[in-house]
Amino acid sequence: LKSFCSNYFLTAQSLDRSLESMASLSATPQGPIPSSYITVGGLKVHPTLHKTVEETVCPGTGFSSSYFWSCLQNVIHDLRPEVERSLSYRDELQAKIDGWYAQGIKAGADLTQPEHRPACRAFLKEIGYLVPDKGPVSVATQFVDPELAQIAAPQLVVPSDNARYVLNAVNARWGSLYDALYGFDVIPATAVQANSGGGAGFDLQTEQDKAPAPAPKSGYNPVRGEAVIEFANGLLDEIAPLVEGKWCEVCRLWPKYVGSVQRLELLKEDGSTTSLRSPSLFVGSIGQLGPPEGGTGVAKQASPEVPDIGRIFLKHNGLHLILEIDRDDPIGKSALSGIKDITMESALSTILDMEDSVSAVDAADKSRVYSNICGVLRGQLQAPFVKDGKAMNRVMNPDIWYRDEKGNATTIAGRAVALIRNVGHHMFTDMVLTSDGKQVPEGFVDCFVTTAASLCDLRGTSDLVNSRTGSIYIVKPKQHGPEEVALTGRLFGRVEELFGLRRNTIKMGIMDEERRTSANLRECIRAAMERVFFINTGFLDRTGDEIHTCMLAGPVVKKADMKKQPWIKSYEAGNVDLGLHSGFQGKGQIGKGMWAKPDSMKAMLEGKISELMAGASTAWGPSPVGA
Repeated sequence: LKSFCSNYFLTAQSLDRSLESMASLSATPQGPIPSSYITVGGLKVHPTLHKTVEETVCPGTGFSSSYFWSCLQNVIHDLRPEVERSLSYRDELQAKIDGWYAQGIKAGADLTQPEHRPACRAFLKEIGYLVPDKGPVSVATQFVDPELAQIAAPQLVVPSDNARYVLNAVNARWGSLYDALYGFDVIPATAVQANSGGGAGFDLQTEQDKAPAPAPKSGYNPVRGEAVIEFANGLLDEIAPLVEGKWCEVCRLWPKYVGSVQRLELLKEDGSTTSLRSPSLFVGSIGQLGPPEGGTGVAKQASPEVPDIGRIFLKHNGLHLILEIDRDDPIGKSALSGIKDITMESALSTILDMEDSVSAVDAADKSRVYSNICGVLRGQLQAPFVKDGKAMNRVMNPDIWYRDEKGNATTIAGRAVALIRNVGHHMFTDMVLTSDGKQVPEGFVDCFVTTAASLCDLRGTSDLVNSRTGSIYIVKPKQHGPEEVALTGRLFGRVEELFGLRRNTIKMGIMDEERRTSANLRECIRAAMERVFFINTGFLDRTGDEIHTCMLAGPVVKKADMKKQPWIKSYEAGNVDLGLHSGFQGKGQIGKGMWAKPDSMKAMLEGKISELMAGASTAWGPSPVGA
């Protein structure tokens, strides 16, 4: 299926859209209710899901499972008719659009030509596809974590049914720069590196010498390691320049009190000392670090015979870098400065996905998803596994502590802020049925579970903190236009009331991946202006909906040419422009889509910077290493 989709420029989402017109069938009885289903009030619940809610979702929330199901039943009764009307309205609009294209083609018109665009626009306004623009809107969302509102950083998307993948993504807030550089093509593999013949280790091949260098057979390649250290020193020269000299000349570094605050002091190999050109980049340290000849109270620990061991914390554009100093480490020994690695703060947020990156087709699949979501939002998720015959257990990273420039103990979050992507309004599920056998909107169940799973985090009783501002972040996909965004807002509002939460505790991420949403984005933002924290673009989904909407207009260009089309460029630019003009800066994220080549890290670095320069504040990375 993936091969087919790739060759013919279809996506799983666009195939799914072809079935949306059948969604109303889910609202009708689907046959006899299985005898194994458990009756809870007016609902029939699959036993696996019932057990998960009873044993995993509700404990610790202060609410019983019977209350959970009773509230869900009330919301289904009140809001499912709105969902069904929205889906019927999609079909109604699409039928009118199909008829308009069919009529034009029958008359011999080429509706893809620019001269037909005014008529098309007038028609879309006439049928209600384009809603009236009510003018400027200002986002008023409050209590958004700074990782989402104030700092530009990578974002990951992970299928939430696999606990190890989820843990990798949540823990990807921090990662080894040296490992990322050593293992991927940012620093190309060269014959110099492979043969360990010396040299810097960067690509020394000429245009005529195109043959790739052989990879080392096994073990650590010291020449490639030197290239990694050289790259890292160059990065430090760029973002944390010294008053005098380069980082490659530094042979020791330590915090030094200047008045009541510490500043970073650096010793160069020529014996002179220097400091950071911007002293405020240094924010703290931990460990045994000091000048070579020592000073009062630190001479023994900092003497040349006792290697420096510690961590220096820098902060640039809101993101931390930790210089890991250890001269006993093989890498630290090979570096003049003693820096064995640089731990980078990278993926500040990750989307735990219930939607299109996960295969969750029945109650057992979805229960596994819900259990993992609960584990993350309560700081308890674990993933035991066996490696090299040894039993191991992967867990969520704790917070990182250090002493700041004034000597006070402080912490930085050790994990990415988790956002939960629920399914769209068009998805119905048979894991919960009404008493007459009708399926229920799956997104309703998602929302209830996500909220219940977050209650411990909101109350400060979870093992680890997710949101430090007391918010729940739900990304809602496949919303067609402002009416459906408003419907999502009503759903969130009802759930907040039922669980006793502050109004707008549940924040909404609007995925701008449907044509009707793109065309009415300002009004979509207005419909959720007090809870929206995220908008983004996505090439595959958006193109799939473009093709689906205009299917009768005629053939589309090939995949490679699609990104060059004026409409896709306008879509990408319009999303950022509307987001900025609506006040997203400091209130939420403006995102860009996935990098689809996980092994091409060099090309990703060169390409992704354009998304920040275009005004976005986050973009999806393909992996923790990519982040």
